[in-house]
Amino acid sequence: MEYLNTAPVASIIFVFTVVTSLYAFYDHSIYGKFMLHPFSVAKGQNVYTLITSGLIHADWMHLFFNMFTFYAFAFTLEQLMGSWQFGLLYFLALILSDLPTLFRHKNDFHYNSLGASGAISAVLFSYILFKPMSKLYIMFIPIGIPAVAFGGLYLIYCAYASKNSRDNINHDAHFFGALTGLIFTVIFVPGIIPHFISILTGGR
Repeated sequence: MEYLNTAPVASIIFVFTVVTSLYAFYDHSIYGKFMLHPFSVAKGQNVYTLITSGLIHADWMHLFFNMFTFYAFAFTLEQLMGSWQFGLLYFLALILSDLPTLFRHKNDFHYNSLGASGAISAVLFSYILFKPMSKLYIMFIPIGIPAVAFGGLYLIYCAYASKNSRDNINHDAHFFGALTGLIFTVIFVPGIIPHFISILTGGR
């Protein structure tokens, strides 16, 4: 109940995404309805999947990592920026993070994409602007990495992986979701850039 009072939008998104993903695990027909299929969207069909694809996940591990990251940053971020700003950030990031994927794979009938990674990247990078020197921990690395350093490495990795990776991860969504989070926060949170610089320079 505490989270529902202090971060209502993040709470609703968290619960809804978990429930929808779990439902898809047991009713695979949901995947066909919710997954982003760029080939179809480019032809004006199932445009809504730009949003619904962020409500389902491929498997338990995919869901766990995304929701763990969301839990770590989203509830705090909503309190820092405000509920309506957070809700708008997440909604826009769901769409904007997938647009490059749509254009890149619009002629690839066999390509599909799902998961909330793009929107969660936006949440993470918005959080970094608020708390650039907070320590982030990566699995198997016992030393915390300053958030701003992690962010830079993350963008470099995503850009590289987008061009060279042969896995099934949508690195474009991660990269453009992160950019969405940065740009949105700069526009909708007055004074965030001086705040960011002040923390980096030890001002406060």
